[in-house]
Amino acid sequence: MSIFRDPDAPRTFPLALTLDRRRFLAGSGALAATAAMGDLALAQTGGRIVVADPGGPFGPAFKAAFHDSFKADTGITSVQIAREHEPTAQVATMVKTKNYTWDVVTLTLSARDILHKQGMLEPLDWSLPDMNEIMPEARHPAWMGTDVYCTILAYRSDKFASGGPQSWRDYFDTAKFPGRRSMRRSPIDTLEIALLADGVEPAKLYPLDVDRAFKKLDTIKKNIAVWWTGGAQTTQLLQSGEVDMVPTWNARAQTVTDAGGPVKISWNQGLYSIEGWGIAKGNPKAAIAKRFVAYTANAKRQAAFTKGLAYGPTNPNAYKFIDKETAAKLPTAPDIFPKIILAKEEWWAANRQKAEERFTAWMLS
Repeated sequence: MSIFRDPDAPRTFPLALTLDRRRFLAGSGALAATAAMGDLALAQTGGRIVVADPGGPFGPAFKAAFHDSFKADTGITSVQIAREHEPTAQVATMVKTKNYTWDVVTLTLSARDILHKQGMLEPLDWSLPDMNEIMPEARHPAWMGTDVYCTILAYRSDKFASGGPQSWRDYFDTAKFPGRRSMRRSPIDTLEIALLADGVEPAKLYPLDVDRAFKKLDTIKKNIAVWWTGGAQTTQLLQSGEVDMVPTWNARAQTVTDAGGPVKISWNQGLYSIEGWGIAKGNPKAAIAKRFVAYTANAKRQAAFTKGLAYGPTNPNAYKFIDKETAAKLPTAPDIFPKIILAKEEWWAANRQKAEERFTAWMLS
């Protein structure tokens, strides 16, 4: 859940504590053999860390994939809590006050960049087990991506007997694909979608040509039946059949499909972003927190979260443990990933306010 999009994209640093892979996985006894005294004491006294994630479907999916086995393998409890929609200010407050409510927290690319620029994130230890397998787009000195989410085109297959829209160009083609449309009430993703529909090549998408985007949006504005403001709303719109097509996050549409609804996804030119773990600078439990981050890099564990969460793992080796039916739902699957485009959070960081002001004025015009 970025400050720009709601999912509900980058190395090695020395750390005194290093782990042997087999010992780390063996259990709490092996952990004691390799841990520094402070960490050993924490484990032996039933220590714990607090890990904040976006909540919702992330809760049970991450619990089954990471938290339950982390306790069994290390003797340390990782307590799950749901964080605020945008935790940047809270992380900054923790660093400034030295009062750490969380030990690990999920951050989007935009939140990561803001906090890292201000020196508020701990460097990770990229020598720890499994982290070298993480996809390049999900690597950063102070952050490790765990899941990839994507803005896609979802449509009601029962409304299109000859096949539904397969591209953003199709979405804008109201003559060839008539039907009720919905679009996000935000310039985020919406400007990119308009430009892609207007024929801009993905490699030339950024910096966004804002004038061209709004000119294209002018051509479809009157055809938008619902301007949505939340991901759950798009699920309801598709499930009820109130709209026939909508740009939304892939897991939101997948929820309807999994429930038996006649909804299909077009991945063509989807816009993806990444969410991952960060640790507030100065956290006294940083060493243990970094081990938790490394623990979640493991391919089998990342594969496990896809059973309950339709977002893509960032360890490509996870697909060795994911069945084909599940892989067909995930943005980073080998057959899907080449079709989608990394959304440039840095462009939005520099231009968000002006874009939103213009979008608001455009909606009222």
